[in-house]
Amino acid sequence: MSAISRISTNTPWEPIVAYSRLVRAGDIVAVSGTTATDERGMIVGGGQMYVQARQALVNIRTALERAGLAMHHVIRTRMFVTDMSRFAEVARAHMEFFADSPPASTIVEVRRLANPDMMIEIEADAYAGAATSQAPAPKPKASVTVKAKPATKSAKKPARRK
Repeated sequence: MSAISRISTNTPWEPIVAYSRLVRAGDIVAVSGTTATDERGMIVGGGQMYVQARQALVNIRTALERAGLAMHHVIRTRMFVTDMSRFAEVARAHMEFFADSPPASTIVEVRRLANPDMMIEIEADAYAGAATSQAPAPKPKASVTVKAKPATKSAKKPARRK
């Protein structure tokens, strides 16, 4: 698929800013910054970081489904929060959606979002290639963590230059 396709969700901001909720270019899918709005464009979960994070992720899932994809296709999320001290609430919502196929992820605190009632905005990138057409394989029961050894001074002296 070489064409670019766009999906709009008719939020009040799309025509003002001129953006699409989701853009697909071949196998690459980008979901715009998504907030905790309902189907009427109203912000839900005032003052509730977990509720807003969860609603934003539901909105991302809905956009992906309209493009024929699912949350396991997501390869990266970027989360912008107005209060990093509420990280645990954001992490809880993110875990609910991505426990079986965790994407690369970033979370940063910002001073504010487009509306003062918004506490979080989430972007997602997805891969729609043939290799991702199936649900993710179950996680292995055990995993091995390799820790880097701390740097230490070598017992050998470096060779002298002449």
